[in-house]
Parts: sequence; structure tokens; C-alpha cells
Amino acid sequence: MNTVTPRVFIAATRQNDGKTTASLGLIAALQQYFPRVGYIKPVGQRFVEIEEQKIDEDTVLMDSVYRLNCPLVDMSPIAVEPDFTRKYLESSNNEALVRKIQKAFDRVAWEKDFVLCEGSGHAGVGSVFDLSNAQVARILGAKVVIVTQGGIGKPIDEVCLNQALFEKEGVEIIGVILNKVMGQKVDYISDFARRGLKRKGLELLGVIPHQRVLSCPTIESIRDELQAESLNTASGLHALVEDVLVGAMGAQNAATYFKRGALLITPGDRDDILLAACTSMDSSVNDRLAGIVLTGGLRPGDALMNMIRAMPVPVLLAQEDSYEVAARVHDLTVKTRPTDAEKIALIRDLIAKNVNVPLIVEALKT
Repeated sequence: MNTVTPRVFIAATRQNDGKTTASLGLIAALQQYFPRVGYIKPVGQRFVEIEEQKIDEDTVLMDSVYRLNCPLVDMSPIAVEPDFTRKYLESSNNEALVRKIQKAFDRVAWEKDFVLCEGSGHAGVGSVFDLSNAQVARILGAKVVIVTQGGIGKPIDEVCLNQALFEKEGVEIIGVILNKVMGQKVDYISDFARRGLKRKGLELLGVIPHQRVLSCPTIESIRDELQAESLNTASGLHALVEDVLVGAMGAQNAATYFKRGALLITPGDRDDILLAACTSMDSSVNDRLAGIVLTGGLRPGDALMNMIRAMPVPVLLAQEDSYEVAARVHDLTVKTRPTDAEKIALIRDLIAKNVNVPLIVEALKT
């Protein structure tokens, strides 16, 4: 396997700590030092099907943003399907999986100056089929950057758990990035987290201020999550949803909550609320709702449908009741998508300004 091309492995202490966000921003930052950067996510758990191949969705994101000039199947060599673990435990094929990862890395690294390797969670994820993040980092001969959520005590405790497993596999940790730190606490947390990590022999590489916009879903992602039907062709599917309003009150009272960035969730037979929402569209563009979800599979009558088709914001029809829809929107895991241009630009800027990339580059030389 290629042992010459510089590489780094991005891990996290938990799911949704910001590993993909860090990876997305680091690729742009590292291109200042290594013009041709490659990417691989050796073991993926959330995937989409592209040309009959199961490709991790983070791989699709990276390739869409950076045009990495490498086959998607090599950047996402192993997809953990629902029965993957059971099949592995029935007939272990670890050597074949390791070879698959190594060969994929060689193809990804071809004519590249650097390869960013993204893990799939904390150090132990994948242990059940002998491909934990720590083991994969060792297989790839990569040093590690750990991403964790903001704070002092809990993040350092969790980093230490991960540190123990990486060290057991003989993998060096370059340092730690703290993500989602509240703006007013950045200086305070940076100071004490740096002290705490130093006591464990670890560097603090950066502190990323919390940005609420990165946690906001788009209308498109909500539509896909709910498998909802689009009732009109209005633009705005990429609009960010900053607040959720459940229309379970009288129309006059509900209308007072209609505001920019809000998603209205209401049963499809609440003609009064729908009429109030239609009327609100006559106000300033800056005060409009982000979109509307009609629930219960209740399709409005012809007169209202004509109004909905003319609405300037997306209107969706979901089969679940309002409570279930609101719960699913609340629990939705927000993943950055290739179409989220605003978020991608923000992520690049955040990593460039708040992460000590030269320190990462320097650590790869030793």
C-alpha cells in the first residue's frame, strides 16, 4: 500500500460532533499546502445508490464540492448495510476487507499530494467487524485529528476514551478540534480546554464557534425525510428552516407567529390557517414563511389548491399527523448537502479562521 502520500484521519468522540464539517473545511484549507487533495471514507454507514453502487453520502458531498477526480467507489470502499455485521460474524473476511480498503486508498492517492481520510464516529465504531476507526487509521498509517463538541470536562473525558483505543493500535493523535462552542464562551473554553488537553499530552488545534445556521434543515431535506409530496413548484427548497410552528390554534392567533424562516405544520383540512398563510404571502419577502407542511394526508379542496400552486414558498403534503411530523423535523439529523452553498462557504471560512492548519501540516512531517 502507498505509504508516501501524506494523510490524516478525522475521527470524532460521538456521532454528529462535526466530523464531516471539519473534513469539508479542512480540504479547502489544506489545498493551500497540497494543491491536489484526495478523500476517502473507508467505512460508511449512511449511503445512497449511484449506478448500482452504495456510496457514502459524505463522499458524494466531498466529490460534489471539490471535484476530486477519483471514482466514487474508491472513495467509499465499504458500505455497512443492515445485514453487514451479521454476515461478517457468520464468516469473518477481515483480510479481504483490509485489502479492499488498502487498494481503494492507493487509487485515491494516485497523483495526489495529500489524502484526507474520514472516519465514521468514535474510535471504537466498527469494532464488531474488526474495522474500528482506530484499526482503520492503523491500516492506513494515518495520524488522527479528533473532533468533539464544545465544553471542558465532558469533551476531554470522551477524548481520553478515544485516545486509549488509538494508542492501543499504535496510532498517533495530532490534536483535538472543539466544535459548536457558544460564541461568548470561546475564549474561556479555549484557555481551559488547552490546559486540560495538555495534561493528557494532546494539542488543542482549534475551537469552532457554534453557528445555528449549520443546524438548520432545508425544506428539501425535510421533504426527503418525510417522503412528502410537493404541492407546488415554488422555488425555495434550499431555504433554511429556523423555527417550527404547529398550526393547532385559531387562524388569527396562528398568523401572529408567521415569520421569516418558520415552517408551518398544520393539518391539510385547516382551511382557515391555510387562508391566513396565503394572505401573509402578500407581505414583504423578508417576512415570509420558509414553507408549509400539510399533514394527515389531507389534500385541500380545489379552490385552496389553486392558491397553493400560486404560493411563492414550497408547500408539502405528508401522510403522518402533525405531532409525528413535528417530532421528525425536530429529530432530523442535519447533514450538509452539495446544494447548501451558504453553509459550505461558512464552513470553509470557520475552519480557515479557527483551526491551526499549519500545526497539522507540521505534524505530518515527523
